[in-house]
Parts: sequence; structure tokens; C-alpha cells
Amino acid sequence: KGVFAPAGTHIPGTGVDLKEGVIRGEESNGMLCSEREMGLSDDHEGIIDLPEDAPVGEPFAKLMGLDDPVIDIAITPNRGDCLGVRGVARDLAAAGIGTLKPFAAAEKIEGTFASPVQWKRDFPASAEDACPMVVGRYFRGIKNGPSPDWMQRRLLAIGLRPISALVDITNYVTFDLGRPLHVFAADKLEGGSLTMRLAKGGEKVLALDGKEYELEDGMTCIADGNGVHGIGGIMGGEKSGCTEDTTEMFLEVALFDPIRSATTGRKLGIESDARYRFERTVDPASALWGAEVGARLVLEICGGEVSELSIAGEMPATDKQITLRPDRVMTLGGVDMKVDDQCRILEALGFATDTTEGQIVATTPSWRPDINSEPCLVEEILRVNGFDNIPVVPLQRDSSLPEQILTVGQRREGFARRTLAGRGMMEAVTWSFMHEDQAKLFGGVPDSLRLENPISADLSVMRPSILPNLLAAAGRNADRGYSDAGLFEVGPAWRDDTPQGEDILAAGVRTGRSGPRHWAQPPRPIDAFDAKADAMAVLAACGAPVDNLQVSRDAPAWYHPGRSGALRLGPNVLAWFGEIHPRVLKSMDVKGPAAGFEIFIHKTPKPRTKGGKTRPLLNPSPFQLLGRDFAFVVDADVTADRLIRAAKGADKALITDVRLFDIYEGEGVGDGKKSVAIAVTLQPTDRTLTDEDIEKVSTSIIAAVIKQTGGTLRG
Repeated sequence: KGVFAPAGTHIPGTGVDLKEGVIRGEESNGMLCSEREMGLSDDHEGIIDLPEDAPVGEPFAKLMGLDDPVIDIAITPNRGDCLGVRGVARDLAAAGIGTLKPFAAAEKIEGTFASPVQWKRDFPASAEDACPMVVGRYFRGIKNGPSPDWMQRRLLAIGLRPISALVDITNYVTFDLGRPLHVFAADKLEGGSLTMRLAKGGEKVLALDGKEYELEDGMTCIADGNGVHGIGGIMGGEKSGCTEDTTEMFLEVALFDPIRSATTGRKLGIESDARYRFERTVDPASALWGAEVGARLVLEICGGEVSELSIAGEMPATDKQITLRPDRVMTLGGVDMKVDDQCRILEALGFATDTTEGQIVATTPSWRPDINSEPCLVEEILRVNGFDNIPVVPLQRDSSLPEQILTVGQRREGFARRTLAGRGMMEAVTWSFMHEDQAKLFGGVPDSLRLENPISADLSVMRPSILPNLLAAAGRNADRGYSDAGLFEVGPAWRDDTPQGEDILAAGVRTGRSGPRHWAQPPRPIDAFDAKADAMAVLAACGAPVDNLQVSRDAPAWYHPGRSGALRLGPNVLAWFGEIHPRVLKSMDVKGPAAGFEIFIHKTPKPRTKGGKTRPLLNPSPFQLLGRDFAFVVDADVTADRLIRAAKGADKALITDVRLFDIYEGEGVGDGKKSVAIAVTLQPTDRTLTDEDIEKVSTSIIAAVIKQTGGTLRG
């Protein structure tokens, strides 16, 4: 009788899924399996021969007792104690699932001779924690054959292939108790001692995975007078590995620094069961009891005799006393629990407890270095008691209207984002750093804004402006065929490293043309007025009195000197706008035209509103609005904004809008002069305007403009 696998069966030893087929002209609906194909051993000489009394049709796993369920558990990084069956069983028993068996390692095994191999530690004072303690035992007269069936079955169940008794024992203890062990073939060691030390850069070791690794300074290694035999906390070496002929063996049970183990493993690219446990911490007390457990299994399975312990270093202090106020379980976790129940849970987890003056003093077990404070104890109690048992308590709500959560500045940032997105621009999120050469184009930065440890040479200083990053992004888009771009970002820029030196800007860049090509209206190149319109829209959304803003020509040097400006409210600059200077575009390798703006949104004054009053309802006038055009000759340095303001102020009740529609310089207006034409909108609210009314307001407009600008009405 044999083991039959029908078509569709997954063969664990080869990883093959069987399919129906034709072999040598015969239809095949399955196969008879060997031990290797079933993942039981390396034997592939023939198919498995079952006893005559084996019931036909019985699942092979059930017949051989291999149907024990295997549970795969995800362990968080702080619970290294649960990387063994006993650690998981301890938590289950504390929760009332089963009973935790007594730990058999309490029985000490006396050695019959002094160990011929002794442990030594050779670390500098700064690296004493690399391996604080190591324990060894020497075995002689052993027989390294196959491990017992019960051990092989358990190892196979968790996906480990049995190799030999000594190797299987180390794997078994690792997964059963979370205590990695290592065995050396004693006849391959030289000098009568093994030393735990830091590797010297360039030393090499052939590891048990068959690969050679070059060690770096600071990595922990195990060596004798003939070289390195293992990488501490990671993997042993092939040179001193045990074989079937091994009769004398030296057992290593060590403690390794978690951080150093993790760093070494990452640098060398080694994933091992030992590293997985040491980098999550191993019970410091296990160095001693691990030697006892390992010795007992070796003597039971391999025979022989064992030496006395060889110990180097000492076990680190592990017990910590933490005071727990019982009412904190209710305060932090919402569970009302008696003091006795809290103590019972902690004791089931291995804590020693003492109740004094209504408080619980808990001593942490050696395998729980992650427990450091009172909230940690509360978490343990809640976890074992069951998070599902925490009562659901609805949050109390205040019946009053909620207060504003966002600050005025945060709300304005949101207004800016929505406004610019509504104007067809795309939001970008760029680095807060940039190359120093780019920063120099935009005013430069002081030494205090240079990064000591930049993530890249191109990101070496804090940004003094957002525009360089947006221009660079627009340039990258243009290189990929998207030359017409509108990008904006709301974020910080820095003048210095003080809190006052940080500005929150809403900045944007437009490049290329104003829109796609169209038969009715060809697109025009982007100019300063596009940037000004964007800036004005954002300021209006943020509540700035845009009708009172003044436009000046004092924009920074990275803007075109004749096609840029600043938006001011008195002495305060609220925004800059304009076309980007050609010198800047050339230095950044960005093709023009390009226009940008920078808005200091947190400097925008709050709207002046009287408390308790709301905006009146819209009441459109029933009377027809009128329009009148005027042209004035003024000095060339007089801004159009100055003229428009003068015209608006002539009659604030009747004049609702003044717009510029033409500027002319040249023949007919004189040298140093220009002609500025405006369209004035009049909107009466109580009656239809007569010719006398229109003439009166026209005279007022002309007089106001002449007075404010020194110009004349163009005939």
C-alpha cells in the first residue's frame, strides 16, 4: 500500500500541482508519492510503503498523525517573548484558555567534567552590550543521528526540514521556547577557547547558508585563533558546523544586542530565525536555562556526557518595579475591575505583585523588557481581560454650536487653495528645500538656513520663496510637452530661522499661453496681468479690501522690472506679481513667457465688520446704468491705478466702477506724457439721471483726476 495523490493535489516536497496527463501512452490521474515528495525527508529512492493494515482511503496526514493544526500568529515587534510556543501559551493561559505547564528547565544538570572549550569576551567599554553574556557546555561521546519522530513531525508541521539531531534540537528550542541555540563541532575549534568580539573590517566567514560574507567594523562575531566561526545573533559558520560524524560538540547560548543584531542583519542581507528573535529581544534569563534545556535534549536524544558550564559576562538586570493605581484601569481603559482581578491577570502573565496602601507594586518578568510604565500595566490587564469587554460609552455632545476649529490663517489658506483651483490652476506640493544657486536667484538665504545634513546636494537650503520650485516643476512639464501650465502652492518660505522669519505664502506660476488654440480667438502669451488677476482674486477671497489696494512698482529683482508690481495696503505689502525676469528663466532653463505671484496671506487684514450686523439683502436698482469715457494726458510716471482711484473718489455713491481700456504714448501727447483712457459706470438708485446730473458728475471726475494726477483732459 502507498500514498496516492490524485490530480489537483499540491505536492509539498516539490511545490507542483498535479494535473491529468498521458505518460508513455497511458492516461495518468495522479501519482504514488515518495517521502521527499511528501516533505518528510530527502529519501527519493522509492514510494512510501505503508503497513498492510493501513485503511484504504484514509487521509495520509491523519494516518501518520500529521493533521495537527498549525496556527500562524503575527507578533508585534515589542513581543519577542511570544516568538516561541511557550510565550503564546502563557498569554492564552492568562486569558483562561488552558493551563500553562510548569517549566522543566528548573532541574539543573550537573556536569561531569570541566569544559575543554571556554568562552571569552573581548569588547571595548563602548560595546559591552554587544554580547553581555554567553554560556557554553561541552558534550562528548554523542551520536548525531536522526532526531526522534515526534520532533521531526513538529518541525515539519511548521515548515522546517529535519536535518540531524543536533540541528533539530536547536531549531526545536528556538520555536518552542523562543531561545536560539547554536552548536559547534568541537574538533573543528582551535586554541581551547571561543571569543565573542567585534569583527575587524574585511574579515570573512562562510555561513551555514553556503554564502560568504565580509564583515564590517562593529559587527559581533564568534572566533577562535583560526578565524571567525559565526556572526553573533545572526548565523553560524560552515567551517565548524556539525555533521553525522560529530561526536564532540560545544553548545552556545548567548545574549546579543537587539539593535546591533538588526543592523548587522540588514547590512549583510541575512534573514534568519535567530536574527528575528534577537533583534526583538530574547529573555536575558534564558542564557542559563537555555543551556539546561539544550543539555537535557542532547543527552536524551544523542547520549554522551556533558561538561560544567562555561560562562563569560553576566546577565543584565531585568526586574523593574512599577506602581499601579488600580483606579487607572478605569480612568485609562474604561473598565471597572477589582484589585484582586488585576493582580490575578498580572501574576498569570509572570509579574510578581504586592498590594501596599491600595496600590499594586508589580515586578516585571525578565522576558518583558517592553513594560516600562503604569499605562503598560493597564494595557496588559485590558488586553487579557479582552478589548471587546471595554464598554461602549457615547461621547457627550455640547448642545451649543461648535466654535471655529481652524484659525483665521488656516481658513485663508483654504480660501486661497479653492480660489486658485477654481481659476484653473493645479496645486503642487514641493520640497521646503532647494539648491543654493536657485535660492540666490530669489534673494538668497542666510547661513542659518543652510542644512547641516541635507538629504541631497540639490536640497541644501531652506527655500526663501516657493516660486523656484514651481518654476522648476513647470519646466519639467514643458520638457514633457505640457508647456501651458498653471501651478500653485500654499506653504511656508523663510527669511531667517526665527519664528518671525517664516512667511506663509500662496504662490503661483503660469507659463506658455493663456489657453488652447481656437479658431475664433487665438491664445495670447501669459503676462503680468494674468498673475495680478490671480493675486487679486485670492486677496478678495481672503477678505482684503481690494478696492483700496495700491499698485507700486517695487517688486523684487526676480520679476521683470517693467512688467511687475506690488499690491499694497498703505505701507504693508500684501502681494508681489509680474512676469519672471528673463535672467532667472535662463538660469533655471525654463522657457518663457512665465508670470508668477506671491501672496502673504497671513498679513491680509481682517475684514472690518461690526458685530451683530449681517450683510443686507441685494437690492438691484430699477434705474438704467450709464457709461461715460474719459481720456487724460498725464506724466509717464503716473500709474493708471492712481488715476482710477481719483475718478472713483469723485462720487462714491453714484460711480460703481472705473476700468482702464487704453494707454497711448507717442505722437500727439508730447514727450514724457501718456494718454490714459477710462470707462466710468454710473448707477443711480433713486431716480433717472438728467443731463445736468451727468454733466455735474463728469465735471467732478475731471476735476478730481486733474487735482490728483496733474493731468489734463485730452481733447
